[in-house]
Amino acid sequence: MIKMFNTMTLEKEPFHPIHDDTINMYVCGPTVYNYIHIGNARSAIAFDTIRRYFEYRGYQVNYVSNFTDVDDKMIKAAAEQGITVPELADKYIAAFNEDTAALNIKPATVRPRATEHIPEIIDFVVDLIAKGYAYESAGDVYYRAKKFKNYGALAHQDLDEMTSNAAGRLDDEELTRKEDPMDFAVWKGEHGDGAIAWDSPWGKGRPGWHIECSVMSTKYLGNHFDIHGGGIDLAFPHHTNEIAQSEVHTGEQFVNKWLHNGFVTVGDENEKMSKSLGNFVTVHDLLQQIDDPAVLRFFMATTQYRRSIAYSDNNMTQAANNLDRIRTGYRNLEFRLADAIAGDETTVDAAATELVDQFNAAMDDDFNAPNALTAIYGLVDLANQYTSAEVVYQDTVNFILDKIATLMGVFGVDSLSEDELLDDDIETLIKERDDARANKNFARSDEIRDLLAEQGIILEDTPQGTRWHRQ
Repeated sequence: MIKMFNTMTLEKEPFHPIHDDTINMYVCGPTVYNYIHIGNARSAIAFDTIRRYFEYRGYQVNYVSNFTDVDDKMIKAAAEQGITVPELADKYIAAFNEDTAALNIKPATVRPRATEHIPEIIDFVVDLIAKGYAYESAGDVYYRAKKFKNYGALAHQDLDEMTSNAAGRLDDEELTRKEDPMDFAVWKGEHGDGAIAWDSPWGKGRPGWHIECSVMSTKYLGNHFDIHGGGIDLAFPHHTNEIAQSEVHTGEQFVNKWLHNGFVTVGDENEKMSKSLGNFVTVHDLLQQIDDPAVLRFFMATTQYRRSIAYSDNNMTQAANNLDRIRTGYRNLEFRLADAIAGDETTVDAAATELVDQFNAAMDDDFNAPNALTAIYGLVDLANQYTSAEVVYQDTVNFILDKIATLMGVFGVDSLSEDELLDDDIETLIKERDDARANKNFARSDEIRDLLAEQGIILEDTPQGTRWHRQ
């Protein structure tokens, strides 16, 4: 049985989807005014890994994740770049798709944009006003936060402290438009600033940030769905406000389980990485610097999603070494297929099955990736032991390889085999080298090795024959 930590209850709870074979899941996506940083990527990778695990366990996952493609930051960035807000959004959505594809993040089932849902947002706000939970003020529309019962329950914060903090963040002009400092905007008037705007019953304006996700999640997943995810910094105010809006509008419980991933930290002080602090590394830039994007994916996917990740060159190097250990074990065993004989070894198959069961048990326990990775290392050790056997059996070799590949696929790492690198000319040269060595023509043998090395081809002489890989 899968259990997960619900931020609403602060407890690890059994998970039972509303629909037996289908999981409906919403994860907050980026505001597309810049390239995503690795803190954004961490959230996308964490929930992509959770999604992949559900699919591995046989569920169909309706995975919806949005783009916020209009807000104050976007208006400012578009003005600085001399382009329109939609042009800015298109630019960084394309970059997001490119960067996440490099990290093997699966496309969402639906990837809605806020600006594509303006009529639904306006209708939603009209309903909140009609029910007395929202009010118009000088072209803005605000939600009466304290009118909603148990407002702030998700954040587990004191309401008086929240009110004081809210008042401290507002300018005098905005305070005069609100009935209470805790009230939040569901529609923002243009106020003559010439920014992008749409016609509404309250004059020209645009959606508030929080209303977008309420509208898009319920449109594509229904009024009540299984899982809502995002970074822990979104628990308040964003997700708190989503609950208040959505449950008033629909009259139903909004979400069954709230899942939040931890931060990425940098530096000796373990400071949270964020664009506002200016200490971020964009995925776009990082992908230009690293040889293998799978290392970043592996580094982030194999940390338990609720824990913070300390990003550093040393930790990335360790991740690269660990991934290389897995790939080497996989490829060494794969090479034994050349001399494997028909049949299987049931005791080895049973040992592999036990390790898969350990992987499943770890991931069932709130997606405990580090413990699950330990089971994969166990499979790699088993692969290494079997590779050294005098005789190996095809079915067992394929069984172990399949289990390693399948479990690594849950973590989003698919690049284990080197079969795609095979080239007839390289194989021909290796055959010629083997013949030269057999005939004690070591000068020609060394010449071929050097020729291949110049092309980045590394040879490894093993008791089972010569294997190769690109540098």
